[in-house]
Amino acid sequence: MPEHVDNQQTIFQAACALAPVGMEIAAVAAREPERRAIVSEHGNRSFSELNQRANQLARLMREAGLKAGDPVALLCSNRPEFVEVVMAAHRLGLRLTPVNWHLKAEEIAYIVNDCEAQALFADARISEAAGQAIAGNAVLRIKLAIGGSIAGFESYDTAGVELSASDIDSPARGSVMQYTSGTTGKPKGVLRKQADPAKAADMQQLLTAVFQFEPDSGSDCGLVTGPLYHAGPFNLCMQTPLTSGIGIVMMDRWEPEKTLELIQNYGITHAFFVPTMFTRMLQLPAETRAQYQLSSLRFVIHGAAPCAKSTKQQMMDWFGPIIWEMFAGTEGPGTFVSPQEWLAKPGTVGKPAPNQIRILDDEGQALAAGEEGQLWILNPADSQFEYYKSPEKTAAAQRDGYFTAGDIGYLDNDGYLFLTGRSAETIISGGVNIYPQEIDDILIKHEAVADVACVGVPNPEWGEEVKALIQLKEGERGDSALEDALIAHCEATLAKQKVPRSVEFLDLIPRSEAGKVYRRALRDRYWQDQSSKI
Repeated sequence: MPEHVDNQQTIFQAACALAPVGMEIAAVAAREPERRAIVSEHGNRSFSELNQRANQLARLMREAGLKAGDPVALLCSNRPEFVEVVMAAHRLGLRLTPVNWHLKAEEIAYIVNDCEAQALFADARISEAAGQAIAGNAVLRIKLAIGGSIAGFESYDTAGVELSASDIDSPARGSVMQYTSGTTGKPKGVLRKQADPAKAADMQQLLTAVFQFEPDSGSDCGLVTGPLYHAGPFNLCMQTPLTSGIGIVMMDRWEPEKTLELIQNYGITHAFFVPTMFTRMLQLPAETRAQYQLSSLRFVIHGAAPCAKSTKQQMMDWFGPIIWEMFAGTEGPGTFVSPQEWLAKPGTVGKPAPNQIRILDDEGQALAAGEEGQLWILNPADSQFEYYKSPEKTAAAQRDGYFTAGDIGYLDNDGYLFLTGRSAETIISGGVNIYPQEIDDILIKHEAVADVACVGVPNPEWGEEVKALIQLKEGERGDSALEDALIAHCEATLAKQKVPRSVEFLDLIPRSEAGKVYRRALRDRYWQDQSSKI
């Protein structure tokens, strides 16, 4: 990493301050119109083609009366059209909300209505949900169907094609309001103050350096592994590369061997993963992994969920010391950690800048090094967020210029941050706080385990006890002997109160597309009838 960008506070400020404008790709299109911008199963785009379509869509929305600050919703899978709409909204100054198209129809309708969208771009693969989202909605001025037809929508392919594709005049800096996953209630829109536009160019150059992009080479290429409606893929796989002049290869659906194939075939230099992707790639047979040449990879970053130390070490051994980690959330960025720092302190998510992160107890008192507590992260005044139309939730998540997303962790004596869980997932047994991620990290090391999620279930004496929910590797048999072996595996490492009292084998551990366990939903199954036997 270049010496002039090795300061954690500088990186943090860059990530906070970079706000989308969408015109950066116009400069690339003017200089190298045929440079590869997008490769996908649903079509390819050069920078010129991407820029021209973004201009047409921007003019289409202007003609419909949309102006800077107006909200639009994008309900789309990983297709070139997703990127075109993003770039159009960015350069028109609109507030864009990408919607998780895997949600149920009523959840999609809730977000479309809650963000007060005046335009909706929807993927035909979820036509029924899109139809329900517009039912009774009198606010929408534009409804365009992508990749097919949807009742009540016009065709995206023909919309605005008669309009000029030249760069629009008076571009305005746009914004993005993404929604939290909603695992602890209804999804919340995270509305952030606009950063100073004058800083945008400097911030873009800084992030280009941080991510080790080489735009002048013309050969750098990023891999989009996750759904673009998530903050990680949206920012790290799409926005940051493209605005730096780097083309992207988009996966419609993530598959482990397909990932290796794409890295080899397209000379992928940059990629973003979530820990479950690491786990599934490592489960590929050794002979399968050996078939692919991955030497083009220069910068890999992961985030969105905790990663077991053993898993990351195996990935380092395979990919080499090129794996960075980002601890962040929809509310804002937290820390970065380089592979060299992680190898020196396995498990850390980085060294925060002075006063960037506070570790507080339940009474709001600062804790000493090594003591676990709730993380409060600096909420810069020039880019503060609020939960849209939820002042009470905003107030609960912020204090004294800091915010929390409920994460639990500690700072060691050298100032490095380690995560141990989330307060929303805490198991309280006999008055002792137990963080299930710590137990997950032990169980995933067992040779029979493919995935795991520990939850708290009712205990008549202690209030809660730990139950391990296990997804086995193919060919493994879940029986009482294996249950005993898994418990013994934990007993060898964990304190007695953290050891699972029982084990249940599931076909699949449910996770979001960002790789986060739906732990609350798993837990709730055991609390519906507290009188039942566990």
